[in-house]
Amino acid sequence: MPLKVTFVAPARSSPLLAERFDDDRPLDQAGWDEVQRAAGDLLPLAAAELRYCSPTPRSRATGDALGYAPLVQLALRDCDMGRWRGMTLGEAMAREPEAVDAWLADPRATPHGGESLLAFISRVGGWLDTRPAEDGGRIVAVAEPAVIRAALVYVLKAPPASYWNIDVRPLSTSTVTGRAGRWNLRLDGGPAQPSRT
Repeated sequence: MPLKVTFVAPARSSPLLAERFDDDRPLDQAGWDEVQRAAGDLLPLAAAELRYCSPTPRSRATGDALGYAPLVQLALRDCDMGRWRGMTLGEAMAREPEAVDAWLADPRATPHGGESLLAFISRVGGWLDTRPAEDGGRIVAVAEPAVIRAALVYVLKAPPASYWNIDVRPLSTSTVTGRAGRWNLRLDGGPAQPSRT
């Protein structure tokens, strides 16, 4: 039996345009409200044998609020953005437009002095590949959207540039199944309901 790893994106800590690199702010009121609304759908994931989270305050708070009591995993931290840490993309672009362009164009680039996109994807994939493979174990991980995007790029063996085309919404789930080096993206949900006109 393959492992089943479900990633849960944390509730928000700011409006989308105010998202910051390596954001370590706690949940805002809108985030707490989101967790309360989504709890019914996400609480069953607490039955997973292993429960993890990114080290950010909002990931820990989301996991705790959902009853997961997650274990912090440093390998699930956000990409190290070096001197851009705490900036929005717009702020980094205003200060260093050529550096931001280079970073967006080349997955090996580290103009901020931190971690490259390629190294980030490899780190997250390495975490995924080292999960204990005990006969069909279930794992839940509350992880930052960037971490989930990196995991999906790794699982699909997609080009690193596809990272920028994955949208991870607050409190959304993404499930992968498999074992080290052999992962599949699993899409759940019922059949589409015909629309009535």
